[in-house]
Amino acid sequence: MKHLYINGQWIEGLGDERPIINPATEEIITMSKDATSEQATKAILAAKRAFNETDWSTNSAKRVSTLRQLADLVEESKHSLAEIESENTGKPLRESEIDVEDVAGCLRYYADLIEESKPFEKTMADGTVSRVVQEPIGVCGLIVPWNFPLLLGMWKLAPALAAGNAVVFKPSELTPLSILKLTELLEQTDMPKGIFNLLTGDGKVGAALVESDLVEKISFTGSSETGKRINEQCASTFKRVSLELGGKSPLVILADADIEKSAEWAAYGAFFNQGEVCVASSRILVAKEIYEEFLTKLVANVAQIKIGSPFEAHTELGALISQKHLEKVESYLLMGIEEGAHIVCGGKRLQRQGYFLEPTILSNVKQNMRIVQEEIFGPVVTIQAFEDEAEAIKLANDTKFGLAAGVLSSDVKKAKKLASSIKAGTIWINSYHTPYIEAPWGGFKQSGIGRELGPHGLLAFTETKHINESTSLETLGWYQFSH
Repeated sequence: MKHLYINGQWIEGLGDERPIINPATEEIITMSKDATSEQATKAILAAKRAFNETDWSTNSAKRVSTLRQLADLVEESKHSLAEIESENTGKPLRESEIDVEDVAGCLRYYADLIEESKPFEKTMADGTVSRVVQEPIGVCGLIVPWNFPLLLGMWKLAPALAAGNAVVFKPSELTPLSILKLTELLEQTDMPKGIFNLLTGDGKVGAALVESDLVEKISFTGSSETGKRINEQCASTFKRVSLELGGKSPLVILADADIEKSAEWAAYGAFFNQGEVCVASSRILVAKEIYEEFLTKLVANVAQIKIGSPFEAHTELGALISQKHLEKVESYLLMGIEEGAHIVCGGKRLQRQGYFLEPTILSNVKQNMRIVQEEIFGPVVTIQAFEDEAEAIKLANDTKFGLAAGVLSSDVKKAKKLASSIKAGTIWINSYHTPYIEAPWGGFKQSGIGRELGPHGLLAFTETKHINESTSLETLGWYQFSH
């Protein structure tokens, strides 16, 4: 099967061959060949040529129509797309179905935003007209992780295309299948050849995009360490860059919070999508007065989480993405025990085919432990007690990350005040995990640079140009004065 899409043509990769694995069964779904650096260059050149030679960048009506065509096709193929996503990622099918719905919604949102947008224009005191317009950047390299391949891919792809850019898209080498299906749908739209190009492969392919002088923008979602390297490389040429990186997000539960509802939100925030979520509430901070009662309720809730095949209707927690990643998560559990933490519940592999791990709660943790400071990216949560709100804020902010946070309290005014002191890009009050297409998404500190979604996500794929128009061509005032 040909897995590269360059200038409107399906091409077989000439690089390394790799198996694409079903995480829930450990079976090979298909084999895929990586792109080579030469093929990456061809894709970049095709994108550059399409950007320069077609009317994609200037014809907003065509872009609006094309995005809506793709949204219709996604909706028509929602069942097959969801099944592909679950087979390739191990996540429950019902979660993949929601992802596909959100993909279509994202396309429609940015189509509407482009259709409704107008340049800022103002007549100045001297009679000149000042106009501010947003123009596409050019060739954009989009690099997407494996935990939400289709949805996070669309968070980048929809605004990049809506703004008028040409794209070279690289999914994770572990999860290319839903993007391949999306590309087949995209072929059925009116998009000019070369505007969208797809390269499969590992970090070497991503590096080819980052290093190319013809790629003018990189948008990356993934680990903070990889993000740092990308940022350094992009800085050398002033390449535009946006980074949505890791998190170690706190969920702060105040003493007046409803304990039963808080335990439900905590379990959902920590273990949704197997905890393989950048904003997972992987640190639970609980008021000392309710700590024991809350922990008892949380353990009871976690014990009820149903683990199993993504295609079983009752499944709430599926398989981790790979054997390697499962071993990484397990290494953090061993590390935590060595540092003095206690496993309250979970922590064991399921004795069955697939990369399944029980949802795990770690207590008796200290702020300097690696399990508290580093992103584990799996079904593992730490729990700590705090004395007062000042300590809650201190603990919440005491990591290098600042992607998200949550505050649970019956006193919304108090929760808002506390939230204002937490350094994070998204803060939920009395809920967790829900992103909104209309609202910005991104982090403080080492959780990234820039924002996705909402108008911010569109602006991230544009350059701002100021045009100043005078009503007539007059002699320059300083010239008259000096002569």
